[in-house]
Amino acid sequence: MAAQRFAGPVLPDGETRDLYVVDGRVTYEKQAGAETVASGWIVPGLVDAHCHLGLDDDGAVSDAATEEQAILDRDGGALLIRDCGSAADTAWVHEREDLPRLIRAGRHIARTRRYIRGYAHEVEPDQLSAYVAQEAQRGDGWVKLVGDWISRDAGDLTPSFSPEDFAEAIRTAHEHGAKVTAHCFGTDVLPGLIAAGIDCLEHGTGLTPELIDSMVAGSVALVPTVMQLEKFPEYAEAGAAKFPAYAETMTDLHARRRETLMNAHEAGVQLYAGSDGGGVARHGNLAGEVVALHELGLSTEAALGAASWRAREWLGLDGRLSEGSSADFVVYDADPLADLGVLHRPAVVVLRGRVVA
Repeated sequence: MAAQRFAGPVLPDGETRDLYVVDGRVTYEKQAGAETVASGWIVPGLVDAHCHLGLDDDGAVSDAATEEQAILDRDGGALLIRDCGSAADTAWVHEREDLPRLIRAGRHIARTRRYIRGYAHEVEPDQLSAYVAQEAQRGDGWVKLVGDWISRDAGDLTPSFSPEDFAEAIRTAHEHGAKVTAHCFGTDVLPGLIAAGIDCLEHGTGLTPELIDSMVAGSVALVPTVMQLEKFPEYAEAGAAKFPAYAETMTDLHARRRETLMNAHEAGVQLYAGSDGGGVARHGNLAGEVVALHELGLSTEAALGAASWRAREWLGLDGRLSEGSSADFVVYDADPLADLGVLHRPAVVVLRGRVVA
């Protein structure tokens, strides 16, 4: 393939450069005869750190539907996806050079009758570690637990398992070389998970200042899915008649969400962008989550970094478009650090050195 030239400010540093793509790699050495493909602001490939390929409202979808989801995400600039739980086997995506890079967490692991029907392995405490070992071996280095969900007996959010069961599950995952993340809306489940050495939390609306300090000390990451949190009022309304305590909890968590998440950010917890695409949220809208992070209170650079260079480094890829790195980047016609809304309009998407959108 002939060398390709892209010109413009290269983020995060913002230095205006001629970036060339040769054999799928970035080089800044001038290439004679290179074809100029695009000029604009060049951003390392975006990362959706909480996405669900192969999943819709009712559970697993076909490979064809999964492909459509992946293309929507890719064309929105998301070139690396941490799939945060799916009922479908999406390992085949690895074989497609035209689809985003994928890091799978396998299937959610939840308590029996304590999660969305058709989504998770629903298990009892004595089965938890065995299923964690299974998903650690099937996935790409992550396991997804459902930390809390509504208990019909209690009428409110409660932890899915005991702290001891969670601790054993996390030990098992780590022994199998996998990291662990967990869906967590409320507060009660968090102390045990953080103390047990969990690697990441999803949503995190129940965090307290003391728990935030523990997260910082343990280098626990947070993917807050800010757009998803806007649905809390409708969850509260839907459950109010049968579960008034749950409705009150969700209303309170929603009211305090900005303070909670900004306290975590300002304390030094590393936040990353996740659209929660799949199920109730649409695919291809990672840009909306970056904008939501900024509206929460993050600077434009912090919000974009949470969906690009910082997130790539967190997940083990090159964060910057350095000499010899894989040519995964998005070109925009205007500066996204001046207006994050630009992220909704990628001009050119380059994945593995190929223009794919």
